Order: sequence, then C-alpha cells, then structure tokens
Amino acid sequence: MKLVNGLTLEEWRGLYAEGGSEPARILHTLRASLRADDPAWVHIVGESGLDAQLSALAERVAALGGDRAALPLYGVPFAVKDNIDVQGMPTTAGCPAYAYEPAAHAFAVARLVEAGAIVLGKTNLDQFATGLVGTRSPYGAVANAFDPTRVSGGSSSGSADVVARGIVPFSLGTDTAGSGRVPAGFNNIVGLKPTRGWLSTRGVVPACRSLDCVSVFALTVDDAELVARAAAGYDEDDPYSRQWPRGVPRREMGQHPRLAVPEHPEFHADAQAEAAWQATLARLRQAGVSLVPVDFSPMRELAKLLYEGPFVAERHASLGAFVERHPAEVDPVVAGIVRQAQAYTASELLQAEYLRMALKRRIERIFQRCDALLVPTAPTHPTLQDVRERPVAANAELGYYTNFVNLADCSALALPAGMRADGLPFGVTLVAPAWHDCALANFGRCWQQLAPWTLGATGRAMTRGAARAPSTPCEGFVRVAVAGAHLSGMPLNYQLVERDARLVERTTTAPAYRLYALTDTVPPKPGLARASGGAAIDVEVWDIPVGHFGSFVALVPAPLAIGTLELADGRCVKGFVCEPWVLAQARDITAFGGWRNYLDYLTAVPA
Repeated sequence: MKLVNGLTLEEWRGLYAEGGSEPARILHTLRASLRADDPAWVHIVGESGLDAQLSALAERVAALGGDRAALPLYGVPFAVKDNIDVQGMPTTAGCPAYAYEPAAHAFAVARLVEAGAIVLGKTNLDQFATGLVGTRSPYGAVANAFDPTRVSGGSSSGSADVVARGIVPFSLGTDTAGSGRVPAGFNNIVGLKPTRGWLSTRGVVPACRSLDCVSVFALTVDDAELVARAAAGYDEDDPYSRQWPRGVPRREMGQHPRLAVPEHPEFHADAQAEAAWQATLARLRQAGVSLVPVDFSPMRELAKLLYEGPFVAERHASLGAFVERHPAEVDPVVAGIVRQAQAYTASELLQAEYLRMALKRRIERIFQRCDALLVPTAPTHPTLQDVRERPVAANAELGYYTNFVNLADCSALALPAGMRADGLPFGVTLVAPAWHDCALANFGRCWQQLAPWTLGATGRAMTRGAARAPSTPCEGFVRVAVAGAHLSGMPLNYQLVERDARLVERTTTAPAYRLYALTDTVPPKPGLARASGGAAIDVEVWDIPVGHFGSFVALVPAPLAIGTLELADGRCVKGFVCEPWVLAQARDITAFGGWRNYLDYLTAVPA
C-alpha cells in the first residue's frame, strides 16, 4: 500500500474513519519502510512488538464497546526520545554502556498509549540529553531535515527529525535548556515545552532533575496541544509533578497581544537569521500585535547559571558516578560538562540559587506589563563542520534564547516563522509564566492562521483556516457557554472577568434550542431551553478556573441554572439553562438567533 507521509492527527483520524484502513495494515507497512541505518532512530519496534501493541489497542477499544472515537490518538504512531522509557525497548540515553530494559512505560508514554497511540521506535539524541546540536551521539549525528550540512539541533534531534520528515505526526522529546525548542526551530515544526511538572518525568533519565521537562514535537499547534493534554496529569509518584493550579492569572493572548521582544537581539553575525527575525516582527506589527522592546540581560544572566555556574552540579548528581566508571563510553564533551561541577562548593550553589530567584523576579515584572516574551528560537544555525571545530562554543550560542526558561519557571512554545533567504527554516518562541501553556497555544493558532507554514520538510501546505479553539479546556478549568447578560460587553460579564475566566470562542448551540426574553429580570436576561423545532443560538464559550466556578454558580438566580449545553459541533459544555415553568410568560425570541440581535432590534424599534 502507499505510505502515508506528513499527516496531521486530524488526517490520521480521517484515515481510519474512512473505512478499509486498519492500524495493523498501515503501521506494519510504515514500520517496514524504516531503515536501521537512519541516524534518527536508535531502536525501531519489531514486528512482534508492534503486534503486541496493536492487540492491546484492540482490547482497549473492545472494553469501550467498540468506540474508537473515545481514544483521541487511536492507531496514531509516534516516536520517543531514547532517554524516556518504553516497555519492551531498551533505554540507552545515547550511551550503549548505560542501556537498560525498563519494566514499564514512562508516565507520559503510558498516558499516550492509553489514548490509543502506538510507539514506532526510540530516537537519537545528544548523549544524556547534554547538548543543543544533535551531534554528540555514538549512533551518529542527525542532520537537518532541510540541509544535510547543517545540524538538526539537539538534544532531541531524532524526535524532531522524524516529525519534520513526516514519518510520525508527533514525538516526545525532553527540554532542560532548549532541547524541545531548538530542534523544532531548525526543522520547521512546533515544539511545546510545557510548564515544569505538568507532564510527569517519571521514567525519564534525569539530566537536571529539578528542571527537566517532557516536550512535544508536532506539525501543528493543535496537534502539539492535544498530545500534551493527553500525556499530562498529576503523578503522585513523581516528586516534581505538579497539579494544575485552581486559579491561573488571566492572560488571554488573543490575536492582538502585547509581546516583549529583546531590545538588542543577538544573532552571532548571522545576517540571514537577523533578516528573518525582522521580517517576523514586521508581520506581527502589520497584524496589530504590540511589540515592546525589553532589556534581555536578566534572561542572559540567568541562562549562564545553567552551564557556566554551580547549577551544573545537578548534571553531576545524575550522571557523575557513571561518567567516572565508564570514561571511554562517554562523549568527551559531555564528560567535560559533567565534571565542571567538581569545581563548585555547596555555598556557591546556594548563592547561585539566591541570584536565580532575584533574576526570576525581574523577569516576572516583564510579564506584568506584557502578555508574553517573543524571541528567536536560536540566534544562528551552525553547520556540522562548525560544531566539529567549536563543539562547546557553537552549542553555547544555541542556548542564548532558551537556557533561562526553566530556571525562570516559564512555559514556552516554539513556532515556525518562515524560511530564511538561504532556504533554512527560521523559528520563534513564545515564553510566558508557568501554567500559561493554553494561552501560548491560543496565540500559536492565531500565528498559524496569519503565517501558515509547510508541514515540516514534507512540502505539504498547511490548510489555512480559522483559528480553532481546543475541544476541551485545559486542566483546572471548566468550560461554560453564556448566551445573555454574561456576554462580552453585557452587564454581568464582569462576573466572569473578575474570576479570571477567559473567552475561548464565539459559536452557536446545536440547532435544538429556543431562546426566550424573561420578564421582570434585572438586568434583562434570556432563558435558553432545549426543545423540538429549535434553532442554533449565538453563545460565547468561556473557560473558568475550577477554584472560581463554585462562586460563579452561586450567583446564578432562579429560574436560571447551570446545566449542560450542546454546541454546534456536538461538544457538550456547561451553560445557562432555564426552568420551564417561566417560559409560558416569556417572549419567544428564537427567530433573532441570539440575545445581542434581540437587543439591537429593541434599540432600533421606535418607542
């Protein structure tokens, strides 16, 4: 059969929904096309291993009464960076002498498998996830998907490469200092670096355990966010796992946000990268985005703590003993980085932590006046020869805009931003405080609509369409549809705003509701009721933090109540409904299609 290539998650779902296409047939063909000598792969699933996964998937579907749609990733193949455990496949972390057979999937992998996804193999990386170049591996350097003389970026080099080439629609990487972002920028794909602790790192070989993140590579923002949500969840067995907070400060990040940008950006004399950055800023200004130049020195000073200060001791805590026992098996550059820790004292580490907190506070002040920080994903794009000649310096340059992010406890989203004049991809990264992952994705969708990119290196054009809201709210939020006095600009909208709710979309209900103007309500309110012969009614959909949802419901007066509404696309959300006993005295205004239209009519009618 013809191989599938460069499909998004929506297209994978469509492939199976069409009928006649089954995961076993497609995935065995895809697996057989992979080459063992491809440096992107460390381990490719065997036929028996693939069959075992497919059997487990069939059992999962049977337990759901045959409902494939209940599994959002049904039959979708993905790849896993080889410092993340996959049961049945060895974990090497890019060092054969370190290899072990994990007894279970890593937490994030298990969540994705439970959602229906199939592991196709383990991918290459900078050894022990130490590097941003993708060349520090005994399995070979992973070249850039667009130019084989250029680096792919690391340390998640293989994971980014197999997505960019369209082999799998998504993959898992890790990101401590930029490893989930730099490879995305160099390969024209999306790199989602979540808030630390949102995705558990249990089952991940630690690099800097307190900073490590499991990251997601995908072809589109929607796909990256869907995968992150499926993989995320509080893990009580991971001491660094964190629950999504009940009240996240409001940060909408719509199509016209206020973005901080470096006042004096650094490109290490790469004129092509600088020109691509300026073109990106011009496009944003034209779209109505406010750009605010800021002093980038706090971020630079914070970034230096990771590799040029005592925080490198955390890599020694994870890997030092192995490095000393197996000096011949460890990449000399990696070993040198780990051994730096021996030069620092515990006192110096504490002093560095005090400085980190002070710099973090300065960075937080930027977010008080801007929605997010926008930076180039990397300042330059070195060749493989550059890295051979300057292995440490070339790597350090690539962390200029990335190393500070986890130290500052921020979320980040790397996005394609067009092609440089020399044909190489250019990428930008949005950075926001922790737990603003959804806000970054919302803007990412707007950017995707404004400047659609080709899908990785496949040459496939992205379908230009309206920015779509995610089908489910972020963890820690309740999705609520409002149809009357709580609409934007209406008298009771403040009850949503003061609870840090955020507007997700404007849409309609399913064509199954009737709308009524209630009598004797202050301010005037409509009532919505499901009924035969109904119509689609205009609504706004808002996400309310769980911690504020109860106080919001307490404000709802009879005869109104909070129930469940069906939206036009079949989704069900919480929303305002009306007790039927008052409808006989109310005016049926269904024909107006919504509360705003009715109020406009009243204004236009002469007194």
